[in-house]
Amino acid sequence: MLIDTHAHLFYPNFNEDLEEVIKRAKDSGLDYIIVPATDLKTSEEVVELTKKYDFIYGAVGIHPHETKDWDNSLIEKIEALAMNEKIVAIGEIGLDYFYDFSPKEKQIEAFKAQIELALKINKPIIVHNRESDEDMMSVIRSYQDSGLKAQFHCFSQSFEHARELIKLNHLISFTGNITFKKQDSLRELISRLSLESIMLETDSPFMTPEPYRGQRNEPSYVKLVAETLADIHHLNIEDVARITSYNVFRMFGIGSKPGTSFTYKIRNSLYINITNRCNANCQFCDRNGESVISGYNLKMTKSEEPDASVYIKEIGDPKQFDEIVFCGYGEPTLRWDIVKAVAKYVKENEGRTRLITNGHGNLINKRDIAPELKGLIDVVSISFNSADPRQYSELMGLETRFFNEMISFAKDAKNYVEKVVMTVITMDEVNIERARKTVEEKIGAEFRVRQYF
Repeated sequence: MLIDTHAHLFYPNFNEDLEEVIKRAKDSGLDYIIVPATDLKTSEEVVELTKKYDFIYGAVGIHPHETKDWDNSLIEKIEALAMNEKIVAIGEIGLDYFYDFSPKEKQIEAFKAQIELALKINKPIIVHNRESDEDMMSVIRSYQDSGLKAQFHCFSQSFEHARELIKLNHLISFTGNITFKKQDSLRELISRLSLESIMLETDSPFMTPEPYRGQRNEPSYVKLVAETLADIHHLNIEDVARITSYNVFRMFGIGSKPGTSFTYKIRNSLYINITNRCNANCQFCDRNGESVISGYNLKMTKSEEPDASVYIKEIGDPKQFDEIVFCGYGEPTLRWDIVKAVAKYVKENEGRTRLITNGHGNLINKRDIAPELKGLIDVVSISFNSADPRQYSELMGLETRFFNEMISFAKDAKNYVEKVVMTVITMDEVNIERARKTVEEKIGAEFRVRQYF
């Protein structure tokens, strides 16, 4: 499923062949297109497009270029248009200081007024930002406790701004410019971001990707943007489509939440969703929220947890995967007997296994389970989280004794598996270098850092 979240199909250069453009979009694998307006006239045109085509949704609003004559009485007209069934956002709105089409003061006035409208009617906004980073961030920060949701389209700000916006529960999108030859810095930025924070767009008829640069852009080319994202993140296009489409559902309510996955594939590894239950309550975990990762829904109750035969059937030949990974949004060792049964099948059929755990399996099972890893698990990945026991306790919602239990399990596990890997995530309060030194020098395990968004 591919979704183009930003295509101006009302532009005059689509007048002669819009039907062909739409057919090419459908033929290329697009499920939905979102068309953002730029003024009142195009807002009306967007509404008509959403009525004519079942897979087209829209946004209404006034682009910063068109705000020189802004009057707050326009809000009533925008609101009336926004009440149409398939209008999912207020946009395209924002700030643009590159061109001198509208005074900055008018742009900011119009931007804030339309944000207030979006909050009033409980819709997200689609944001245009060009050479206005400081004012843009100032405005957005002022709404950080309001529940505002925003898509920052054609993103070109810094990594620091991207991370801040994502922390504020906004999403960003990229267009065909990421395919250009001289966009290494933009691609490097993308490599540092989680795809769970990204959506696809074309910005048609602008920003045409390679190899069609110089021609009119159109929604069917969004596949080229997806392919570039897949290449940057070493994924396949199906991964990118699944993840970004779920992001569209989260932001705009288009599409649907996927059903529960008992196994799920990322790259060429198969992950086993053992349980949604856990003995910890980590600050950074979405276990009690949506429980979706890489576009897969891992939410399930205890009664829904399958037995080993279900997992084994979905695995099939384990040699077709690089590894079979026991994880999910819960703690796998809560169902240790199921993990062992599935791992036994995998190893008997020449597959490789990895266990992702918080390292509390001994306490959970009331016995030393480390010797049971032998011959069943190749690699153990442990959430180290912090070298400070008190901070570890606060992050995980557990007593400090669990820190020492995790350390002991890591040291013991080294005797029974090929490798132990210990991870921390990039939270501001966590001392990454102290964690690295502790893991490598005191525990003797491999250390890895995971980006947190």
